[in-house]
Amino acid sequence: MFCHQPVREIMSSDQPGPRISPFTYPKEYVLPGRPSTASQAVADAHRQTGFLLAEDLALFERGMNLELRVVGDSRAARYRTPALAALLSLWSRSFAYRADVCLVATRGSYMSCLPLLRAAADCIGAQRALAGDDRQEFIDWLATAFGQDREHAALKIELGRYRSGATLAADERLGKAYRAVTELTMTHFGATLLQAAPEAGREKVPIAFGEGGFHLGWAQLTFGWLLTLTEAQLEASVSARDVFAVSADVEAEVRRFSEAARGALAREDRCRLEEVDNCRFLFRNFRRLAGDAARRILL
Repeated sequence: MFCHQPVREIMSSDQPGPRISPFTYPKEYVLPGRPSTASQAVADAHRQTGFLLAEDLALFERGMNLELRVVGDSRAARYRTPALAALLSLWSRSFAYRADVCLVATRGSYMSCLPLLRAAADCIGAQRALAGDDRQEFIDWLATAFGQDREHAALKIELGRYRSGATLAADERLGKAYRAVTELTMTHFGATLLQAAPEAGREKVPIAFGEGGFHLGWAQLTFGWLLTLTEAQLEASVSARDVFAVSADVEAEVRRFSEAARGALAREDRCRLEEVDNCRFLFRNFRRLAGDAARRILL
């Protein structure tokens, strides 16, 4: 449930705390380029990702630039409120995490993507909660967040501990992605083996220590989560239209992006992860190369 009070009601002239200053933002998001100095495995990962996941890459770039359009439209003074500071700061983290996921995924470093994906999902969930009933919690924190610590001669900022697990759990698609990347981020034995030795089986465990290298299954899973989180971020921002400038054209473009992303993720031949049998995960179409036999793995 989102709160849709008019912007003028959020902006109170007697609101305590620091003023919200004009913010900076990149004018365009561009996909990672070819690595200038890289091992053969990393260069191959970039090449194969660009060839086999071209649709995913194009959709991700489209979604990220659509986000920047909303950010840019919201720079006017009337939008610079404590509510905007709450949502935009978390949105900035989500944007940066997802941009880094795309970068390292094109280098074949899929293990590094998982904690970034989890952090991005956390930030999106927090935005949804702060756009609704939890908004006042941030406003109250901001009013007294800054002080001076004489003992350490330092600017003191209250930590303001905050999490939104219930919001993540209540969202079916975002919740599924969050649960999956969370379990895979942990030091569970099976999850670790599947990342460090994706070809492991009953006969051998071939660990590739610290190596990149393209893996179609992990690449499709990673970009699938990336598109899911980007769709969720756009939905969270557009729904907070009492905080951000959201035109009818942007809303229509977000709907078109969501349709395209869901269509790409629904392809039968791509690797996917399903929750089965009470918190277990079934990997379908898990394979390193496009010509390899597709495997099913129950984790």
